[in-house]
Amino acid sequence: MTQAVTDRAVELAVSLAEAAKGFYQRGWALGTSGNFSAVVSLEPLRLVITSSGVDKGRLTTDQFVQVDGDGKVVAGAGRPSDETKLHLTIVRHRPAMAVLHTHSVWSTTLSALLINNSEIAISDYEMLKGLAGVHTHKHQESLPILDNSQNMDELARELEDLLHWRPDAHGFLLRGHGLYTWGGSVDEARRHVEILEFLLEVVGRTHFARGPL
Repeated sequence: MTQAVTDRAVELAVSLAEAAKGFYQRGWALGTSGNFSAVVSLEPLRLVITSSGVDKGRLTTDQFVQVDGDGKVVAGAGRPSDETKLHLTIVRHRPAMAVLHTHSVWSTTLSALLINNSEIAISDYEMLKGLAGVHTHKHQESLPILDNSQNMDELARELEDLLHWRPDAHGFLLRGHGLYTWGGSVDEARRHVEILEFLLEVVGRTHFARGPL
């Protein structure tokens, strides 16, 4: 039996829905693509996360569910995103209170194009200073690339290894799939999406204008 959705969970769902609408309008989460979560509590671990198969441009608070640390629904109606295990892995291994996943053209194209690369390195752009803890355009942000898989248990294990390997990363790409990033709040995570999506578009446009990365 599921519990009633708490006021805190509803507040977070409102913020996530607002962010998702903005991403939809920018073409970063069209149709049912993408998934978004925020931490309701750490002890015990509870996430509010988008239900599977819902239109991200028209999200309502009843299209979110609350899950426990095993990904089981404890409040709300619906089935959580298939990628819930990735969200749980991130919040366990990062100081993250929100996790946002987009499916933009540029993140999908670049991660698929760089088939022999394990990451995309980005430096010398002023927009890098929008990432938490970054204070100079000389910073090099390396976005690791994970090969996509429908086996979420396996993918979560690979992600856990990646987060240990790259503790400084602000996000990562699933190859041919999209961007994951996070933040200490929904607002910070949303900012990280905007910064990283901008940078990926710059890298992509530069690649096609000038040649190989």
